[in-house]
Amino acid sequence: MPDRDRPSPDGGAQAYHAAARPAPPAPLVVATGIVMDTRGRVLVLTTAHGPTLPGGAVTDAETPEEGLARLMREELGLTVPTGRLLAVDSCPPGAPGRSLVVHVHLVGPLAPGPAASAASVSSVSVVSAVSGVASTDGGITGAHWLTPEEAGERLPDPAAQRLRAGLAALHAGSFAHLVDGVAQPGSPAGIDPARRAELEHAGAFDAAGHRAARPKAVTAASVLFTDRDGGILLVSPAYGKPGRWILPGGGVDSDLGETPRAAAAREVREETGLSRSPGRLLAVNWAHREGRPARIRFLYDGGVLGPAELGAIRLPSSELLGWRTASPGELRALVKPLLRRQIEACLTALAEGTGPLELHAGRPYEGT
Repeated sequence: MPDRDRPSPDGGAQAYHAAARPAPPAPLVVATGIVMDTRGRVLVLTTAHGPTLPGGAVTDAETPEEGLARLMREELGLTVPTGRLLAVDSCPPGAPGRSLVVHVHLVGPLAPGPAASAASVSSVSVVSAVSGVASTDGGITGAHWLTPEEAGERLPDPAAQRLRAGLAALHAGSFAHLVDGVAQPGSPAGIDPARRAELEHAGAFDAAGHRAARPKAVTAASVLFTDRDGGILLVSPAYGKPGRWILPGGGVDSDLGETPRAAAAREVREETGLSRSPGRLLAVNWAHREGRPARIRFLYDGGVLGPAELGAIRLPSSELLGWRTASPGELRALVKPLLRRQIEACLTALAEGTGPLELHAGRPYEGT
């Protein structure tokens, strides 16, 4: 017999709480924004209660995303979309007598114009620090763009911990699960690597927590085509910084069971209109930046393209702006150093009939 007094998980909870008299106690829901500019700086507000991140309490009729968008308009005069959820922090009851559930969202990066406007705000709204969270009982006296390190040093805990965990989630493409600002065992992001290793060695993770907390890698596949004069086929992406040139290829849809070789063939077909099966594997490159997932690239030989095949190339205008061939000597002026080193290593493997090579940041690993 079902318990009719308990809310169902399919939306009955809303009706249950609406009908309850008096209203049952509930956590205070707060939406906080990590507002960033194109230089990677973070916006920190100064209030009578100390420094804080933008945001505040969500009203009964709002979602956290709607509440944060409203607060950005009211506090900073900014009409900007709320970005992806980076972290959720559950905090025990403090001064307000209610527990807090804090949603931390990315906002931006803001272009120079809106970023300058946000930094010029002062004494225009109501923000204060409640357990490190913005709420409504004091005015903004200033706004400052700070490096993430500077912001973390200036903000009080747990706001500083939320900022660090949120940025870790942003860079890792993941999510942080916090309790009072502290990343929990099994949190996909935000937990210190040394702490994770300590928990692993102590056997403190269950299977689900261990899988979530392990570092992730991003996998891509590229194809090296040459023309009859030895020129390398490059394409210019419509995304990212203008003027970039890269090899045909893209991400491996590993969640769909796609292999790197299948991804290489698919990407070439989608990007150039050419239906060619990749040749032999020339190299596997491993690259890493601190705080980011490792990036693994499989590089395949695409063979030599004749004039007819080059003339048959058709680019998707929404993804690629153009294509060209470039001699090895032109690569330095066209391609980023990391990719240029990978291309040069693959050209060597082609010329000498060696490989596949093991590359670290484009450099052959000693002994391969």
